[in-house]
Amino acid sequence: MGKTVITLSAINDLKFDYCEIDNVLVIAPLKVASKTWSDEIEKWDHLKHLRYSKILGSEKKRLEALKVKADVYLINRENVVWLVEHYGNRWPFKTVVIDELSGFKDQGSKRFKALRKVRPLITRIIGLTGTPAPNSLINLWSQMYLLDRGERLEPKIGQYRQKYFTPGQTQGYTVFSWNLRPGSSEIIYDKISDICISMKAKDYLTLPERMDNTIQIDLTKKEMDQYKELEKELILSIADADVVAANAAVLSGKLLQMANGAVYDDEGGTQHIHDGKLEAVADILEESQGEPILLFYNFKHDLERLKKKFPFARTLDSDKDMDDWNKGEVPLLLAHPQSAGHGLNLQHGGHIIVWFSLTWSLEHYQQANARLDRQGQKESVIVHHLVTKGTMDEKVIKALEGKRQGQDALLEAVKAKIKEVQDEIRN
Repeated sequence: MGKTVITLSAINDLKFDYCEIDNVLVIAPLKVASKTWSDEIEKWDHLKHLRYSKILGSEKKRLEALKVKADVYLINRENVVWLVEHYGNRWPFKTVVIDELSGFKDQGSKRFKALRKVRPLITRIIGLTGTPAPNSLINLWSQMYLLDRGERLEPKIGQYRQKYFTPGQTQGYTVFSWNLRPGSSEIIYDKISDICISMKAKDYLTLPERMDNTIQIDLTKKEMDQYKELEKELILSIADADVVAANAAVLSGKLLQMANGAVYDDEGGTQHIHDGKLEAVADILEESQGEPILLFYNFKHDLERLKKKFPFARTLDSDKDMDDWNKGEVPLLLAHPQSAGHGLNLQHGGHIIVWFSLTWSLEHYQQANARLDRQGQKESVIVHHLVTKGTMDEKVIKALEGKRQGQDALLEAVKAKIKEVQDEIRN
């Protein structure tokens, strides 16, 4: 939908036409802060006069960037704590943009607590995200708090939970999940509708159809027996090494690793299980007949085995990797969804995605797919999911679908409220 250029256009108007703001601080994921925003400024004729400074790199470079006279200052969210500590009560940024606001969904994180300290010193704040509630509406509180300081969804997270949720999975006094009270979702949607705008590309743009494809990977009896042994016994002995799962969370990760084809043992070594997914990638490369492929992996041993199998593959490590991809010069680009999932414009380099490793995070999943399935894409986007039969992969796919339906309800509700207001204005 072009949220970056839309925001920059608003900043431009507010500064030079209405004289309402001075400089602007943009907080974004590292790769987005280092490239996407500056690329958009230089790309559009009506924005090229905007001066920007990147508060990135070493502390010395960050301090030098702060001394530069600019209209837009760009910083990665990992350095928000440092910036708040550097300025304290002398906080100079009256206007703040948080790109990928969902990166502040954890009210216990240092970055949220730091920004909360200087929030009273900020007069205009804008949050951008394609995944406002990737797991549950419980994630909304901290994001909305940064926008309105608790005016709509209560000033404290405890009050928000008590008013709209009931404890779900618990152990003693510890609550692991929260369930919405009946009717609460509609109340929450209504309360935030006056400061939230929801726009979906399919409602405004004509985009090529996206095709989702599941490729099933079958394990041999021996491989499946190993998988089931770990699943049942929480320990598996392979080649004089033990794979141990200390708890349910560790077990889930180990089983996903085995579904991918390798697993870390108790000594930190990698134990080979199967090559089913590697062979599936080889088949996709052959069928694609030279079309570039963007592949998402999760574990380090996934990356190691992929690079060994496909030595021509590139990893998304630098701006040059991104530029070469968009020129169509990279046949296989390997990326981690957590680092490449937000804000990067990769739609010019290809239209085929392969999920070698599946992720539980709806946010990472949707944002990663949106690197190709976005405005400017000229081809039908194909998303291949490599799913190992009878393993945790199947549960992850099912969980992602359930989370997506919940988030879509939020986006549709906000969109419906905006339409209702527009209709009232017309009448």
